[in-house]
Amino acid sequence: MSEIKTSTIPIRELSANPSRNGAAARDTSAIIAGINDAIEFVQERVVNREEVVEQIFLAMLTGEHILLESRTGVGKTLLAEQVFRMFEGARIFKVQASKEQQPDTYFGGLLLDELKQGRLIHNTEGSLVESEFGFIDEIFDANDYTLRALLSLLNERELIRGVQRVHSNVHTVIAATNYLRLSEITEALLDRFLFKALIHPDKDAFYQYKISQQYLKNLGNAIEPPKKIRYDDLAYAAHVVRGEVPEYQIQVTPDLVYFMNLVVRHYEVQRNRLLHERPHEAHLRSKDFYISPRTQAKSLDVLRAIAFLHGRVSAEKADIPKLHLLLCTAGIAEEKTLFQRSYDTLMQLYQVSGAFDQLSALLMLDDVLSRLRRDPSLMSKPLTELEGVSTKRSLVAWAKETLGVTDPSAAHKRRLVEGFLQSIHPTTEDLKTLKSHLEQEIKIVFADHVEHF
Repeated sequence: MSEIKTSTIPIRELSANPSRNGAAARDTSAIIAGINDAIEFVQERVVNREEVVEQIFLAMLTGEHILLESRTGVGKTLLAEQVFRMFEGARIFKVQASKEQQPDTYFGGLLLDELKQGRLIHNTEGSLVESEFGFIDEIFDANDYTLRALLSLLNERELIRGVQRVHSNVHTVIAATNYLRLSEITEALLDRFLFKALIHPDKDAFYQYKISQQYLKNLGNAIEPPKKIRYDDLAYAAHVVRGEVPEYQIQVTPDLVYFMNLVVRHYEVQRNRLLHERPHEAHLRSKDFYISPRTQAKSLDVLRAIAFLHGRVSAEKADIPKLHLLLCTAGIAEEKTLFQRSYDTLMQLYQVSGAFDQLSALLMLDDVLSRLRRDPSLMSKPLTELEGVSTKRSLVAWAKETLGVTDPSAAHKRRLVEGFLQSIHPTTEDLKTLKSHLEQEIKIVFADHVEHF
């Protein structure tokens, strides 16, 4: 089985009211097992699409959308229908996009009485607005006017049309296309689909045989699973993954966050270098490669989702390579290989040079400085009351060995943090930059206490 927390209560409404999540009453282990079983079931039913199935369920666990690109007849619709068949208690909106369609295809027809008054008000009953899941086939066949109208629904989960503002129940939309059409609007639309897959036709005789077997059994139709997942359990899982359930927190440590960001940045640089070296290759797909802050932040949710599916309450460095499911286009092996190489390169560098210990110590110091900055009254308290992060060579331990911790004055604290910072000799360029930032932070934090020095 591959690696990888609803009801009709809108997912955003659930987040605003954590008490409705019912954390105490839920069997989280059963939910995890159910989702993993669903992943395995779909992977067995839809032949040779394991990675894309993983992507779709990660999109669902993080409350995001996924775009499937392939040639005609590769099974995109079957894949989407089989995934949605795994759930109960969710409304599903399906549409085949076309150039003639207007926004009311997705939002519901206009109310005539309101239209006579000069107001565009949609009757959203049965539309994408009130559905938890959506499947939009041939999405780039839709005109830019309609696609622009979809942007806020996909991102903010809100229908915004003239004076009408309606909260949407949309959890995850799967969109399919045979081609990419690039324009200002479609680029914005692509940003709404954080997960992307390029599905290749199966030419291998073994996989064609397996596909034929499935067709003989089910005539190419989605089938009922032996057990379904309640949509409210999926919504609960999504809240856990986003850190919105106080009773079930999945930890991502500061050093893991920092290291993950380094890997993501390294990959972005390597992808752009590849684009500049080989601009003629069509599969490289763009003039430049950009990972937005939103996508980078969503990487943390993906890490928590992976930990959740493994029944863990903390993410691990070994989870980072799975971020290729978010940051790369599934089906393009070169992108996945490049991301793995970025991870391996930095992991080896940090392990060999002892940089992980230095990173933990520097981030611990950053935490101390942040606390002092937020609450200046802590300047008069002993250092032992400030430390919140345990490290191999903590600030308090260092202070006891050198300058001592009994003096609670701001002047002494500054001497301690400056001395501790200077005792760290960074072994990587990234850590040298981090140390420089902390030197500036010390000046800012203690600026109002200059009279004591």
